[in-house]
Amino acid sequence: MTMEAGDTIPGYGLWIVLLYDVHMPKAILLIAKQGFQDVELDGTCKGLLAAGFEVTLVSTEAGECIGKFGGKETATVAARDMDVDAFDRFAFIGGPGAHAFKDDPDILNLAHRIAESGKIFGAICIAPTALAAAGVLKGKKATVWNGDGEQGTFIESHGAMYTGEHVTVDGRIVTADGPETAEEFGRVLAAI
Repeated sequence: MTMEAGDTIPGYGLWIVLLYDVHMPKAILLIAKQGFQDVELDGTCKGLLAAGFEVTLVSTEAGECIGKFGGKETATVAARDMDVDAFDRFAFIGGPGAHAFKDDPDILNLAHRIAESGKIFGAICIAPTALAAAGVLKGKKATVWNGDGEQGTFIESHGAMYTGEHVTVDGRIVTADGPETAEEFGRVLAAI
């Protein structure tokens, strides 16, 4: 027997509502066009996918993106064109290419739109500097890759409280310090 939405069960008069579009939570991962951190992208994806999230890649421009270690991924949309309301989680992925995020008006605007949406978001490695530059870490505890000793100072100079932890959660913001914590970052981002 095949049933459609609104069909009744013969003899019972009960309405059956069939759900054709069960909501699968959706996550955006923002990566650099050149030099995203491959391990962080992979680990964050694994954490989110294991929790049932559908993952979409975004960059400064749609198209092919090249990782620090040569991995190739395709961003399906540019940050400036992203519909924040269509997604449930957001993560800014680090790597040497992500260093430029903090100076990119489209990325800073995206960070503002996400923060204003009230949704859960985060950043890993050097990418928390973009959140700090956008002003969305002001008054928040956060961590960042600080191997050069400068990134912790940078986020503090923009009002964040640098924790030095591997993963830090403050309300609906999750930050992590690098590739070794990428999977945990993804799991925590999904679990909040």
